[in-house]
Parts: sequence; C-alpha cells; structure tokens
Amino acid sequence: MMQNNKDEFLKQIDEHKLIIYKICNSYCKNRNDRDDLVQEIIYQLWRSYNHFNGTVKFSTWMYRVALNVAITFYRKTKTSEAIIQLGEPDIDFEDSKEDRSELEENKNLLQQFINELKELDKALMILYLEEKSYNEISEILGITETNVATRISRIKDKLKQKFSTLNNKDHG
Repeated sequence: MMQNNKDEFLKQIDEHKLIIYKICNSYCKNRNDRDDLVQEIIYQLWRSYNHFNGTVKFSTWMYRVALNVAITFYRKTKTSEAIIQLGEPDIDFEDSKEDRSELEENKNLLQQFINELKELDKALMILYLEEKSYNEISEILGITETNVATRISRIKDKLKQKFSTLNNKDHG
C-alpha cells in the first residue's frame, strides 16, 4: 500500500478511534478481550481500506466494519460476558443518595437487559444510545430506516416491560 494511503488511514483511525473503543467496551468485559478486539478491528479496517470508496462517511463505514468484527468476535468468545457500557447521565442530582443509588441501579439493570439482546439488537441500541439518527443507523447496519425504527420501538417496549415486571415484583 502506498505511503499516502497509509498516512490517510492512520489519520482517519486517529480521528475516529472513540468509535472503536465504544464498540469494544460494549462487546467485551475483559480487558484482554477488549485489547484483542481493538487490534482485530484495526486489522480488518486496514485490510478493507482500499474497498472504502467514499460513498458513505468514513465514520459510517468504520462503524459498519467494527460492529461486524465485534459481533463475529463476540460469537467466537461467548464465554466472556459482553456488557454495554452506558455513558454517565447528563443530570446533576442534588437529591438524596437514595435517588442516586436508584438511578445507578436502573442504569445497571438497563445495561444487563441490553446485554441480553441478540447481536443486531444490541448494535442497534449502542448506536441509538450514541444518539445516531435512524438514517445513520440504517447506513451502518445495512437495514432500512423503517426496520431501524420498528426494531428500536420493539426493543424499547421489551425493556419497559422488563422494568415494569421488576417494579411490580418490588412493590407487590
């Protein structure tokens, strides 16, 4: 590969490295597995870089490749538990410690519930929680916007149902 391509590739990877880390943190709990997955994603991006034709944004193409590699990696190493690492909420609670611990508990439950989803649904939720548009999610995952909207709606309903079931057990 020409030096020019190599430099451009490294520049793009550096600019979008957070995508790789977010996906790796979402699919691997174990640090060694995460490190392996980071390497595998970068390797696969490098291998397929000359197929990147610019018809979509680099970040969209990168998400697509990285998620496919992560899903394959996850299937191969299913013995490691995958965990969704959600960002910290943007809310500054000045309420009691009880409210904060309840929020933390709900966040952990949400992580657990998302972790139990099938690979495609998990990828959908990662992108949704990243506040990607349905159009961007559609491009990244290679499914229609309508399919994205339908699946997200169903996943949200499932998650609400799980929380509702838990709350009924707690208060019943």
